[in-house]
Amino acid sequence: MRVAFFGTSAFAAGALERLVREDGIEIAVVVSQPDRPAGRGRRAAAPPAVTAAVELGLPVVQEERASEAPPDVDAGAVVAFGQILKPPLLGAYPLFNLHPSPLPLWRGAAPIERALMAGDRESAAAVIELVAELDAGPVHGLERFPIAPADDAGAVAERALELGVPLLAAALRGETSGRPQEGEPTYAHRIEAGDRRIDWSRPAERIADQVRALSPHIGARAQLDDVPVTLWRATAAAGDGAAGTVRADREQLRIATGAGALEVHELQPAGKRRMTAGEFLRGRQRPPARAT
Repeated sequence: MRVAFFGTSAFAAGALERLVREDGIEIAVVVSQPDRPAGRGRRAAAPPAVTAAVELGLPVVQEERASEAPPDVDAGAVVAFGQILKPPLLGAYPLFNLHPSPLPLWRGAAPIERALMAGDRESAAAVIELVAELDAGPVHGLERFPIAPADDAGAVAERALELGVPLLAAALRGETSGRPQEGEPTYAHRIEAGDRRIDWSRPAERIADQVRALSPHIGARAQLDDVPVTLWRATAAAGDGAAGTVRADREQLRIATGAGALEVHELQPAGKRRMTAGEFLRGRQRPPARAT
């Protein structure tokens, strides 16, 4: 069985490494997106899946329109590729997709983030065969798992890889059969800039869900007085006061919300490293008074 792997993101890189090293799938070629500008200098950088493929010694093709040039293989594994696949690639051979949600819930580009933002307490790793409709193909395997209150997007992604890659390997080996998806679908739209901005009038629990949904890869944004910050870890706590009011001492940073308060544990001021709330406060002449 000659398998092409289609993937781009860090999640895809993790799946590729597990397929090769743990499940023994022979990958004939890795197809990924072209290099994109990244970092402060906006220099072109290879996608994480390309970096993983090079480390594994696998051939790599970077295609802007991968559907137009199907590799000569027997099957494809598709994981966080970032392109909608169309004919002639779609239909050339079976294409199996690893999707981190209990399909048909959270079809689309950001299933982990949207599930956490919604306060879901369960997720899943699903393997489907791709069809023309977005993430609507028959299910070849699905493993559910709980989301713990402290889990962020990174923890959920790691669990989805742990449970999902063996399901993907089984589908590629022809050991599975598909069944139709059941239930009403929901859609996980791509994360936009507005999804990152914190609205302090919302309840603290929902803001804490937003922060963990965007950690450790994107981050939620706010401003403390005149300092733009990215929040990486925070929890809901008891509290009152006008939304956005900051209460701080040398170690604790707590911000009033529409219901309760958000206790900030880790944040990153613009242009600086990640740090604890205590480190941030000790580095200022006076504690911030207002969050916006």
